[in-house]
Amino acid sequence: MDYARRLRQSRTTMAREGIDLLAIPPGDDLRYLVGFSTVADERPSYLFITADAALFLVPELNAQQASAHIHDPMLTYGDSEGPAKALTAGRQRLGARHRIGVGDTMRADALLLLQHQWRDAQFVPASIVLAPLRMRKSAEEIEALRRAAATADTAVQAAWRACRPGVTEADIAAAVDAGFRTAGAAEVKSASVGSGPNSAFPHHHTGTRRAQAGEPVLFDLGSRVDGYCSDITRMAFLGEPPARYRDVHRAVEAAVQNALAVIRPGVPINEVDLAARRTIEQAGYGPNFVHRTGHGIGITEHEPPSVTQANALPLEEGMAFSVEPGIYLPGEFGVRLEEIVVVTAQGAEVLSRLPREVKVTG
Repeated sequence: MDYARRLRQSRTTMAREGIDLLAIPPGDDLRYLVGFSTVADERPSYLFITADAALFLVPELNAQQASAHIHDPMLTYGDSEGPAKALTAGRQRLGARHRIGVGDTMRADALLLLQHQWRDAQFVPASIVLAPLRMRKSAEEIEALRRAAATADTAVQAAWRACRPGVTEADIAAAVDAGFRTAGAAEVKSASVGSGPNSAFPHHHTGTRRAQAGEPVLFDLGSRVDGYCSDITRMAFLGEPPARYRDVHRAVEAAVQNALAVIRPGVPINEVDLAARRTIEQAGYGPNFVHRTGHGIGITEHEPPSVTQANALPLEEGMAFSVEPGIYLPGEFGVRLEEIVVVTAQGAEVLSRLPREVKVTG
């Protein structure tokens, strides 16, 4: 990845937006800019970026590791003394600042320390600078997303094999974890498994409920490979699906297809959401589609752009996001089907190679 280019682009955007200092905490923004992050804990750490310089403030227990990745001037502090003295020295080096962009995931206590040092500054989200850059993926980033998607396909296949009456949601999640590891994923980001009525919860937390014959299982899975994430949702059914289930599954599949069909450069993002939403409404399940159609993906599993009715931002080549409409029938079951797509000149490139029809198991 061309980290020097990312820093140059960030500084160009800072100048355009009138931001004279970026303060980036540990996390994915830091990984995007330098390819590395220290641990995000109660010890404040910041990468400060100005128009022509950078300064890294880091607790001393992380300094040696960080120095292998970040070659800007460094200020350190120990646990016994705390960060106040080092941060004051940092402010003295950086001088007065008028508009400071802070990383969106910065802890409140770390932000309060900055506000104490730069009392007259306006603080704004660093996403003003970084979100437009992170939304447009380079060829190298797209290749990393493809590699991550391949591990997710393997994990889905492992989940399908594990689905049978009597297994717990946790058992299926364990199979998913093993599938990811076998496929080479460095990190399992999510393994949400919902069986029967639990599949009607869009953000179900995997539990110990046992899957039963005659019901569906929804699994929403994600990994991180070479710093980039995967995300996929597929369905299984334990036995022969009844007509009601098939009707819902067909409606969700049609919503996916119609959303994919409108994706091309220049189309407003909200058209993707509306294509899926109108399909589900026409099928009679409009009130049961209770979330947006998708989210951006990259270094972070959920990042801009948000695929909602309210987002009129035009699609651009290199944008990567999920298309994941769903229908949720409380007390019965839910169906969601999710693809990760990359916008190309020709339309949507779907990264998964798996079918979306229900997998009959058990």
